[in-house]
Amino acid sequence: MSDYKKILEQVRDGALSVEDALLSIKRKPFEDIGYAKVDLHREVRQGAPEVIFGSGKKAEQIAGIIDSMKKNGQETVLITRLSKKKAKKVKKTQEMTYYEEARIGIVGKMPEPDGIGKIVVATGGTSDIPVAEEAALTAEVHGNEVVRLYDVGVAGLHRLLSHMDEIMDASVIIAIAGMEGALASVIGGLADCPVIAVPTSVGYGASMNGVSALLSMLNSCASGVSVVNIDNGFGAGYLASMINRVR
Repeated sequence: MSDYKKILEQVRDGALSVEDALLSIKRKPFEDIGYAKVDLHREVRQGAPEVIFGSGKKAEQIAGIIDSMKKNGQETVLITRLSKKKAKKVKKTQEMTYYEEARIGIVGKMPEPDGIGKIVVATGGTSDIPVAEEAALTAEVHGNEVVRLYDVGVAGLHRLLSHMDEIMDASVIIAIAGMEGALASVIGGLADCPVIAVPTSVGYGASMNGVSALLSMLNSCASGVSVVNIDNGFGAGYLASMINRVR
């Protein structure tokens, strides 16, 4: 629930005066801290707060943005594409849990799941797990229950078919694969829910660092399959969360 919805409910219930509510709503939409303009109204507009993209930022800058977010009431902060070296520096001033495989840092506690159903994250192979963990943790930070199905690619189709209960019970499925990217089409032909395909840069020369999987997924003959960018686990996890929260 957004801060503004809480404020309005408090006014309705008589727990907050109109004047105090107005002061809270007048809070500035962003905070300029010099090297960044921290978006404080992102959750009001989009239903989820701003996320910090760690690549290209100094550890000190990341820590400063976290401070701004926390000061303005954000309880959980997600940092993506965060290197182990930067994470060590950030942890000197912030209480952060670092997930090295996913290159994700999380400040604050994980929220209780309150999505409509379950998000399934499936990978073609073990090599795709780093992207899958980025997607899974992103979805969990945004309040979703996630089921992980790893190494269920088409080279051994029986592995995927042994999880039909999880596939049919899903609200959204994220299908992550490199090589030829066939997993998304197979799952798309089995599932009755939206499938988000994530091509990865895993593969040999002609896979062109994920371009081959990207084109295969874009040309999927299975209906209901959408595609995000190469290795974009965060984008897939965020989109899956949006779908899983539409009531």
